Amino acid sequence: MAPLINGHRRVRGPYTIGGALLRALVPAALERAPDLVAAYAVAIRAAAPDLRPFVPSQAEPLSDGLHEDERILVPAPRRTLRLANGIAEFVRDCLDGPRALRVDNVHEADATDRELLAVLMRRVPALTVAVGAPTSPDGWSETDVVLVTAPPAEDDTGIRVDNYAENFIASDGTTDDPRAYAAYLTLPPAERARAHDRRAAELTGEHLLGAVPYHRELGGDREAALAALWTAVDHCVGEGFLHAVAELGPRGLRLAAPGSDLWWRFAHRTATALAGIGRRAEAFEIYESARRASVDPAVHAAAAYGTAMLDARDPDPARRDLGRALGWINEAIAVSTLLPDRRERAFKLGFDRNGRALIELRQGRIDEALRLVESAIELAERDLASDAHPQHRMVLFANRAQLLARAGRRADALEDFDRAVAIDPSFPDHYLDRGNLLLAMGRPQDALADYETAIRLGPPLPEAYYNRAELLLSAGDLDAALADLDHVLELDPAFLDAYVNRAGVLVMLDEDEAARRDVEAGLVIDPGNPHLHGVLGQLETAAGRYGEARAAFDTALARDPGLAGAWANRAILRYQTGDLDGAVADLTRAIELGEDAALYANRAVALRDLGRPDEAVADLTRARELDPGIDVES
Repeated sequence: MAPLINGHRRVRGPYTIGGALLRALVPAALERAPDLVAAYAVAIRAAAPDLRPFVPSQAEPLSDGLHEDERILVPAPRRTLRLANGIAEFVRDCLDGPRALRVDNVHEADATDRELLAVLMRRVPALTVAVGAPTSPDGWSETDVVLVTAPPAEDDTGIRVDNYAENFIASDGTTDDPRAYAAYLTLPPAERARAHDRRAAELTGEHLLGAVPYHRELGGDREAALAALWTAVDHCVGEGFLHAVAELGPRGLRLAAPGSDLWWRFAHRTATALAGIGRRAEAFEIYESARRASVDPAVHAAAAYGTAMLDARDPDPARRDLGRALGWINEAIAVSTLLPDRRERAFKLGFDRNGRALIELRQGRIDEALRLVESAIELAERDLASDAHPQHRMVLFANRAQLLARAGRRADALEDFDRAVAIDPSFPDHYLDRGNLLLAMGRPQDALADYETAIRLGPPLPEAYYNRAELLLSAGDLDAALADLDHVLELDPAFLDAYVNRAGVLVMLDEDEAARRDVEAGLVIDPGNPHLHGVLGQLETAAGRYGEARAAFDTALARDPGLAGAWANRAILRYQTGDLDGAVADLTRAIELGEDAALYANRAVALRDLGRPDEAVADLTRARELDPGIDVES
């Protein structure tokens, strides 16, 4: 019988399960298919840091060579979904037949592992995932199980009573044997601490995010515990393991001296992680505690900035209070202005002005946002060393590029995107943004190259496939676009816009039932989505359910009156049901939103049927001007 993987996060922290699986598969894959390992290097290195010496990175991220004070980017929570998809694809391509994975203590697993198990079950049909015990009465056979290097589940056979406490320590506190825990509690406190220190000293690097900080906390060396917790927190922030930071950070805060530099570093990282996973009230309380514990102006500036971003970055616009955010960011700017060190002042003041630019942008003041970002760039260029804070500069260039593009200054925006990409060529997000700009500039091949670079840099990025699908749609390649949209939804079944676009493509391909399934799935995520209601109106029109079609179009246009396609398609419905005046009115509104030859041609038909031949001829003439090849009735 192959051993169970003990999935308890206390053993190895994030990706306790994923790392065990990779340690079983990667060595053989390096010999058999090194290119496969290289293709998924980012995901492997993130989930199993102990394998990094054997799995070189295709492109060293900029952050790897930076001091912690210069690492300002925290990966978004969605990064772990990307990592899970990368691991799942690697596992899928490694397997040569049906296999099974046996996992215990899933209820205590880190969020990364729970997410990974869900992705494995959805995306790797050859892998059966069993939790706890075999589901077959005959049990698992060796040939049916992915053999994983992990300690077996605790077995009491032959264990003497006086070894139960030792077994509790050896299990890193994860055994559920009540005798082991009871025996552990009988140990004198000093002996318990020594046992934890011995266990921590025995553990290898793969336990630095789980068992090592656990044992150090319960050991006799407070400084060693703080060092172990900080190592784990700093690593998890850099990788985007935000749920782990939300658990590890408060443990560090309890041990660190309130108001100390280390206490603030724990507080800052923890608040950032809590905000990222939606626990905003807890993040606010940590910033409040920092304001009470410290008189350091840099701490007060950073806490004010963080508090401002809780409002400015809230994903729900209804919960944002941009006025309150502006108040906090102004406080951050005011305090940063007073910092005595010129270099620290330039960095922090520029950082704060960039934050205010986000608030100004969300209030619709693009020019003011642009001015603030440009002032931050000027500070960096004037007062920072040329090689200092490269991530800060990269973010500023990328943000200015976004604002310049919104202002219609596309050539200037492209220059700034080029600067951002040059600072960190391994950062995929800027390729996506530059690709979007290139597409808008009429350079589809260059845009395609950027999207495919973002895809290649891995781990799997749903947005890159989605953007490429939109490019393919604009080029009329429906089959290729559909394949990319299929992959987007395989990577992320909650990607709403992919349901919208795929439903539209399926309608064009006359796959109405499949389109209806996508509409229904999308409306579960966003019941009022106007685009999906517009597609639903088309489907109901095609099915002859005109009342339902009218209701769907009306809902779409009530939600988004600027949706030209819904006006045009409701016009078709009204024409088919004999409402010619209504059809003309809807087509007129669609034309006002954007001229199109087909709209004029359709309105010409309705005008002719209404007995308005002169207007019909004028529309046909305009249709031919816009598209000389259009097929229209004379």
